[in-house]
Amino acid sequence: MDQSRKIKKEIVEAGRRLYQKGFVAANEGNISVRLKDKIVVTPTMRCKGFLAVEDLVTMDLRGRKIEGALEPTSELLLHLHVYRKRPDVTTIIHAHPPYSTALATAGLELPGDVLPEVFLSLGRIPLAAYGTPSTQELPDSIDDLIMLHDALLLRNHGVLTVGKEPEETYFKLERVEHFAKIFFIASSLGKVNRLSIRDIEKLKKIRSSPNANPKKNGK
Repeated sequence: MDQSRKIKKEIVEAGRRLYQKGFVAANEGNISVRLKDKIVVTPTMRCKGFLAVEDLVTMDLRGRKIEGALEPTSELLLHLHVYRKRPDVTTIIHAHPPYSTALATAGLELPGDVLPEVFLSLGRIPLAAYGTPSTQELPDSIDDLIMLHDALLLRNHGVLTVGKEPEETYFKLERVEHFAKIFFIASSLGKVNRLSIRDIEKLKKIRSSPNANPKKNGK
């Protein structure tokens, strides 16, 4: 199997998981993978849970279509912007998982000092300013944050995660939603215990140790 088809199958699988987990509904969400000087993206107006490899669209890095019968996601500008800003990123997923999106709609971010696992893998998950979907406003709204974070809440819009390949990037989004659910429940109970400065310093040592997997974590 050639590399392009392998990646397309991974995109289709990530889309299936998003829909199966309820992280998108109807035709929501979008996924892309960069392959050197081109990107493969999900099409607009298609349910991510039922995509076929043939539905995916190949674009160049200037946003011109190279291959595909369908039109690319309406959030293509967002994907192209992230790839320009982050040469280390080769996969992008945007979705609307309920708890994360609820927090983003309420104007709340996910702090980095609550769950050790989240601190080690993602750090703080900040809230970007609102930007109108499908316009340059949305890429502009994440301009500074995307340089420091692999996961963002988009105000009144959803979640964005970036990574090296579809499965890893999907799991980042799943971790964000799982944390958002825990944070929501704990807040509803009336108290969210925060890790102390000493606890955070211990975690920083673990994160920076030679045996730890190097990750780009927010502060």
